[in-house]
Amino acid sequence: AGDDSEGPGLGALVDALADHAQAVAQPASAPAEAPPSPGAEREWEVHFSPARDLLQRGLDPLRLLDALAALGRVVELRGEASGLPALEALDPEAAYLGFTCRLRTAVGRGELAGCFEFVHEPGTVRLVPVAAGPGEAPAARRRPEPRPAAERAAPVAEGSIRVATEKVDRLVDLVGELVITQSMLAQLARELAADGATPDRLAELVEAVAQMDRHARDLEERVMAIRMVPIRTVFGRFARVVRDLARAEGKRVRFETRGDETELDKTVIERIADPLMHLVRNAVDHGIEPPEERRARGKPETGTLTLAAYQQGGHIYIEVQDDGRGLDRERILRKAVAAGLLAPGDAPSDEAVHALIWEPGFSTADRVTEVSGRGVGMDVVKRNVDALGGAISIASTPGRGATFRIKLPLTLAILDGQALRVGEQVYILPLASITESVRPARESLRTVFGAGEAFVMRGEVLPFLRLHRLFGVPGAEQDPTRGLAVIVEHDGRRVALLVDELLGQQQFVIKSLDANFQRVDGVAGATILGDGRVALILDVPGLVALGRAVGRAA
Repeated sequence: AGDDSEGPGLGALVDALADHAQAVAQPASAPAEAPPSPGAEREWEVHFSPARDLLQRGLDPLRLLDALAALGRVVELRGEASGLPALEALDPEAAYLGFTCRLRTAVGRGELAGCFEFVHEPGTVRLVPVAAGPGEAPAARRRPEPRPAAERAAPVAEGSIRVATEKVDRLVDLVGELVITQSMLAQLARELAADGATPDRLAELVEAVAQMDRHARDLEERVMAIRMVPIRTVFGRFARVVRDLARAEGKRVRFETRGDETELDKTVIERIADPLMHLVRNAVDHGIEPPEERRARGKPETGTLTLAAYQQGGHIYIEVQDDGRGLDRERILRKAVAAGLLAPGDAPSDEAVHALIWEPGFSTADRVTEVSGRGVGMDVVKRNVDALGGAISIASTPGRGATFRIKLPLTLAILDGQALRVGEQVYILPLASITESVRPARESLRTVFGAGEAFVMRGEVLPFLRLHRLFGVPGAEQDPTRGLAVIVEHDGRRVALLVDELLGQQQFVIKSLDANFQRVDGVAGATILGDGRVALILDVPGLVALGRAVGRAA
């Protein structure tokens, strides 16, 4: 019954994929130019099963097919619809349709794998060489070769990491200290039960609890240190990418890295690799000029692309810097006007012009190339960075180059947060996002017709969001002058949030809600408070985006 419920809509999707397969495979049936090295040709079977979030990350399976077809001749192409759920369970933003492509080509495994450069999930891509003999049995033709050791080790998303013995030794020592402190607390509890709570005993208890708190924080830091991985594991893969791209583009590029010993949480490392890959490719393709153009501008024929990482406070900064053209303001403005993002005659600031490249679908490329037409835009880069709780900024000088600076948290597991009360609900704001909190005066509040409210603070007009209205919380303070306006900032933009009360600052363990609950705008996760209650962690980038909507309407 489940199979029958898919309905004609899903069948149409499968038919559309089959039509695309026929269009891609058509050159195989018509006389075509011989490949450069006919003797080196062989057949491959490429099996692709997409991850569910593939489309949300900006990847298009049809682009992957086109990239494969450009490497040789498609002999056979089959759509794989076995992953389709029942119609009522279908997520319109998820990817379900895979494919099996039989390709005759002169390129090797590495070039084929390059088509799936942004696909890192284990098991989603299989490259199976097929014997060249036309009369060979299908079973023999489909027998996979053992993969080279280098390819087996290639995916970043490994299930284990190497840990220095010194880190483990420190962790063991700290566990011993915790056991001792726990024994002290147990002994004090027995004595208090027997003798009563004398002032001296209470003072000893307070000191023991403080000691336990110190040990718990040290333990947290040691455990987090075990999860830390040098960023060289990501930087190291880009040297070949830059070399191959430069050769294909006819450019000369020197690739440099700095701070590659900087350590970052393993989860962050895994999720930042794709955005960095796109920024590096973008710098070589759009930023660095060909040798003759650089020579005409009085620059060295060899351009320089630098990846740098460093730590400041509780954040890691990653910079992608090139000495190329920089961002072309006039070109971006023309594209923005053509796309309807700006009105003719608008004169935005440089910062506002730079921000246009993050708009979905925005591109200054006049033609689709192997680099520019891979289905991943700069908006996806920014969305991925935002999802990590980070921010990205641009510094550009025309003719001198551009620097993309990414700011990331050290870890995604522990959050330094500010607890706040709205009605009877407790919410958590990341401490690093809060700039200040004030009690609003009545004359500082403005109503924007058809859009919302604004808060005027020292001449700056900020979107004003009442959290009790946003999340439907009953019993909250309705009068803003009796509440507090908490000012939060993300990516240079600020929003005022109305809350009832600030409760205190502490560290919180972040729990994901994605596996069991539908995503809610403005909520990043949850945590468990000391009294056992659950508090939602607010998503500052999402709240700032809501505030921007108010600002645009104004």
